[in-house]
Amino acid sequence: MLQGSNLVCVRGDRRLFKDVSFSLEPGGLMLVLGPNGSGKTSMLRMLCGLSNPAFGEISWCGTAISSLGGEYYSVMTYMGHLSGTKDDLTVVENLRISSALAGLEINETEAREALQYMGLSGRETLPVKVLSQGQRRRVALARLLVCQTKLWILDEPLAALDVSAVKLMQGLLERHLGQGGMVIMTTHQEIEVTAASTTQLQLA
Repeated sequence: MLQGSNLVCVRGDRRLFKDVSFSLEPGGLMLVLGPNGSGKTSMLRMLCGLSNPAFGEISWCGTAISSLGGEYYSVMTYMGHLSGTKDDLTVVENLRISSALAGLEINETEAREALQYMGLSGRETLPVKVLSQGQRRRVALARLLVCQTKLWILDEPLAALDVSAVKLMQGLLERHLGQGGMVIMTTHQEIEVTAASTTQLQLA
């Protein structure tokens, strides 16, 4: 279980949000909503341990994530709103290296299968710099197919995706949630995802 209690976020001299609490159980989806500048990305960065709340606590299975360190990071995958791909590496190399940096070694066959699921069949050996923005996003999202983590924290995962890719993501999210995984995400696009529970965390 992931819990947030009375969270406050301050950036510079501005308070983005205060008194935010939530609880997320296995199989649960939480959508973080709000206008631009409301602190959605700041919230996700706090949830994955990249920054600390000004007040309040985030806990995983009853223990503050600030004291868990690697134990928490091993069950969590964070993807920012940028694809984070390397232009001069091939599509397969990008997926294998990004997975290795997250502590998971995958072979070329596993990488190709994930990329094919994401609609990138035939492009595996191309350098990423020749791909469209939507294709680059698919390369980044393919990591979710091989990451083996329980908690996914995704910042605008549908950005630059076409209708077919959004459909693929819907299936991927539902499969993860159906296996007891948890997803926290922001999005400006409409997507219907079946989950054991769905929570909307509205930031003013």
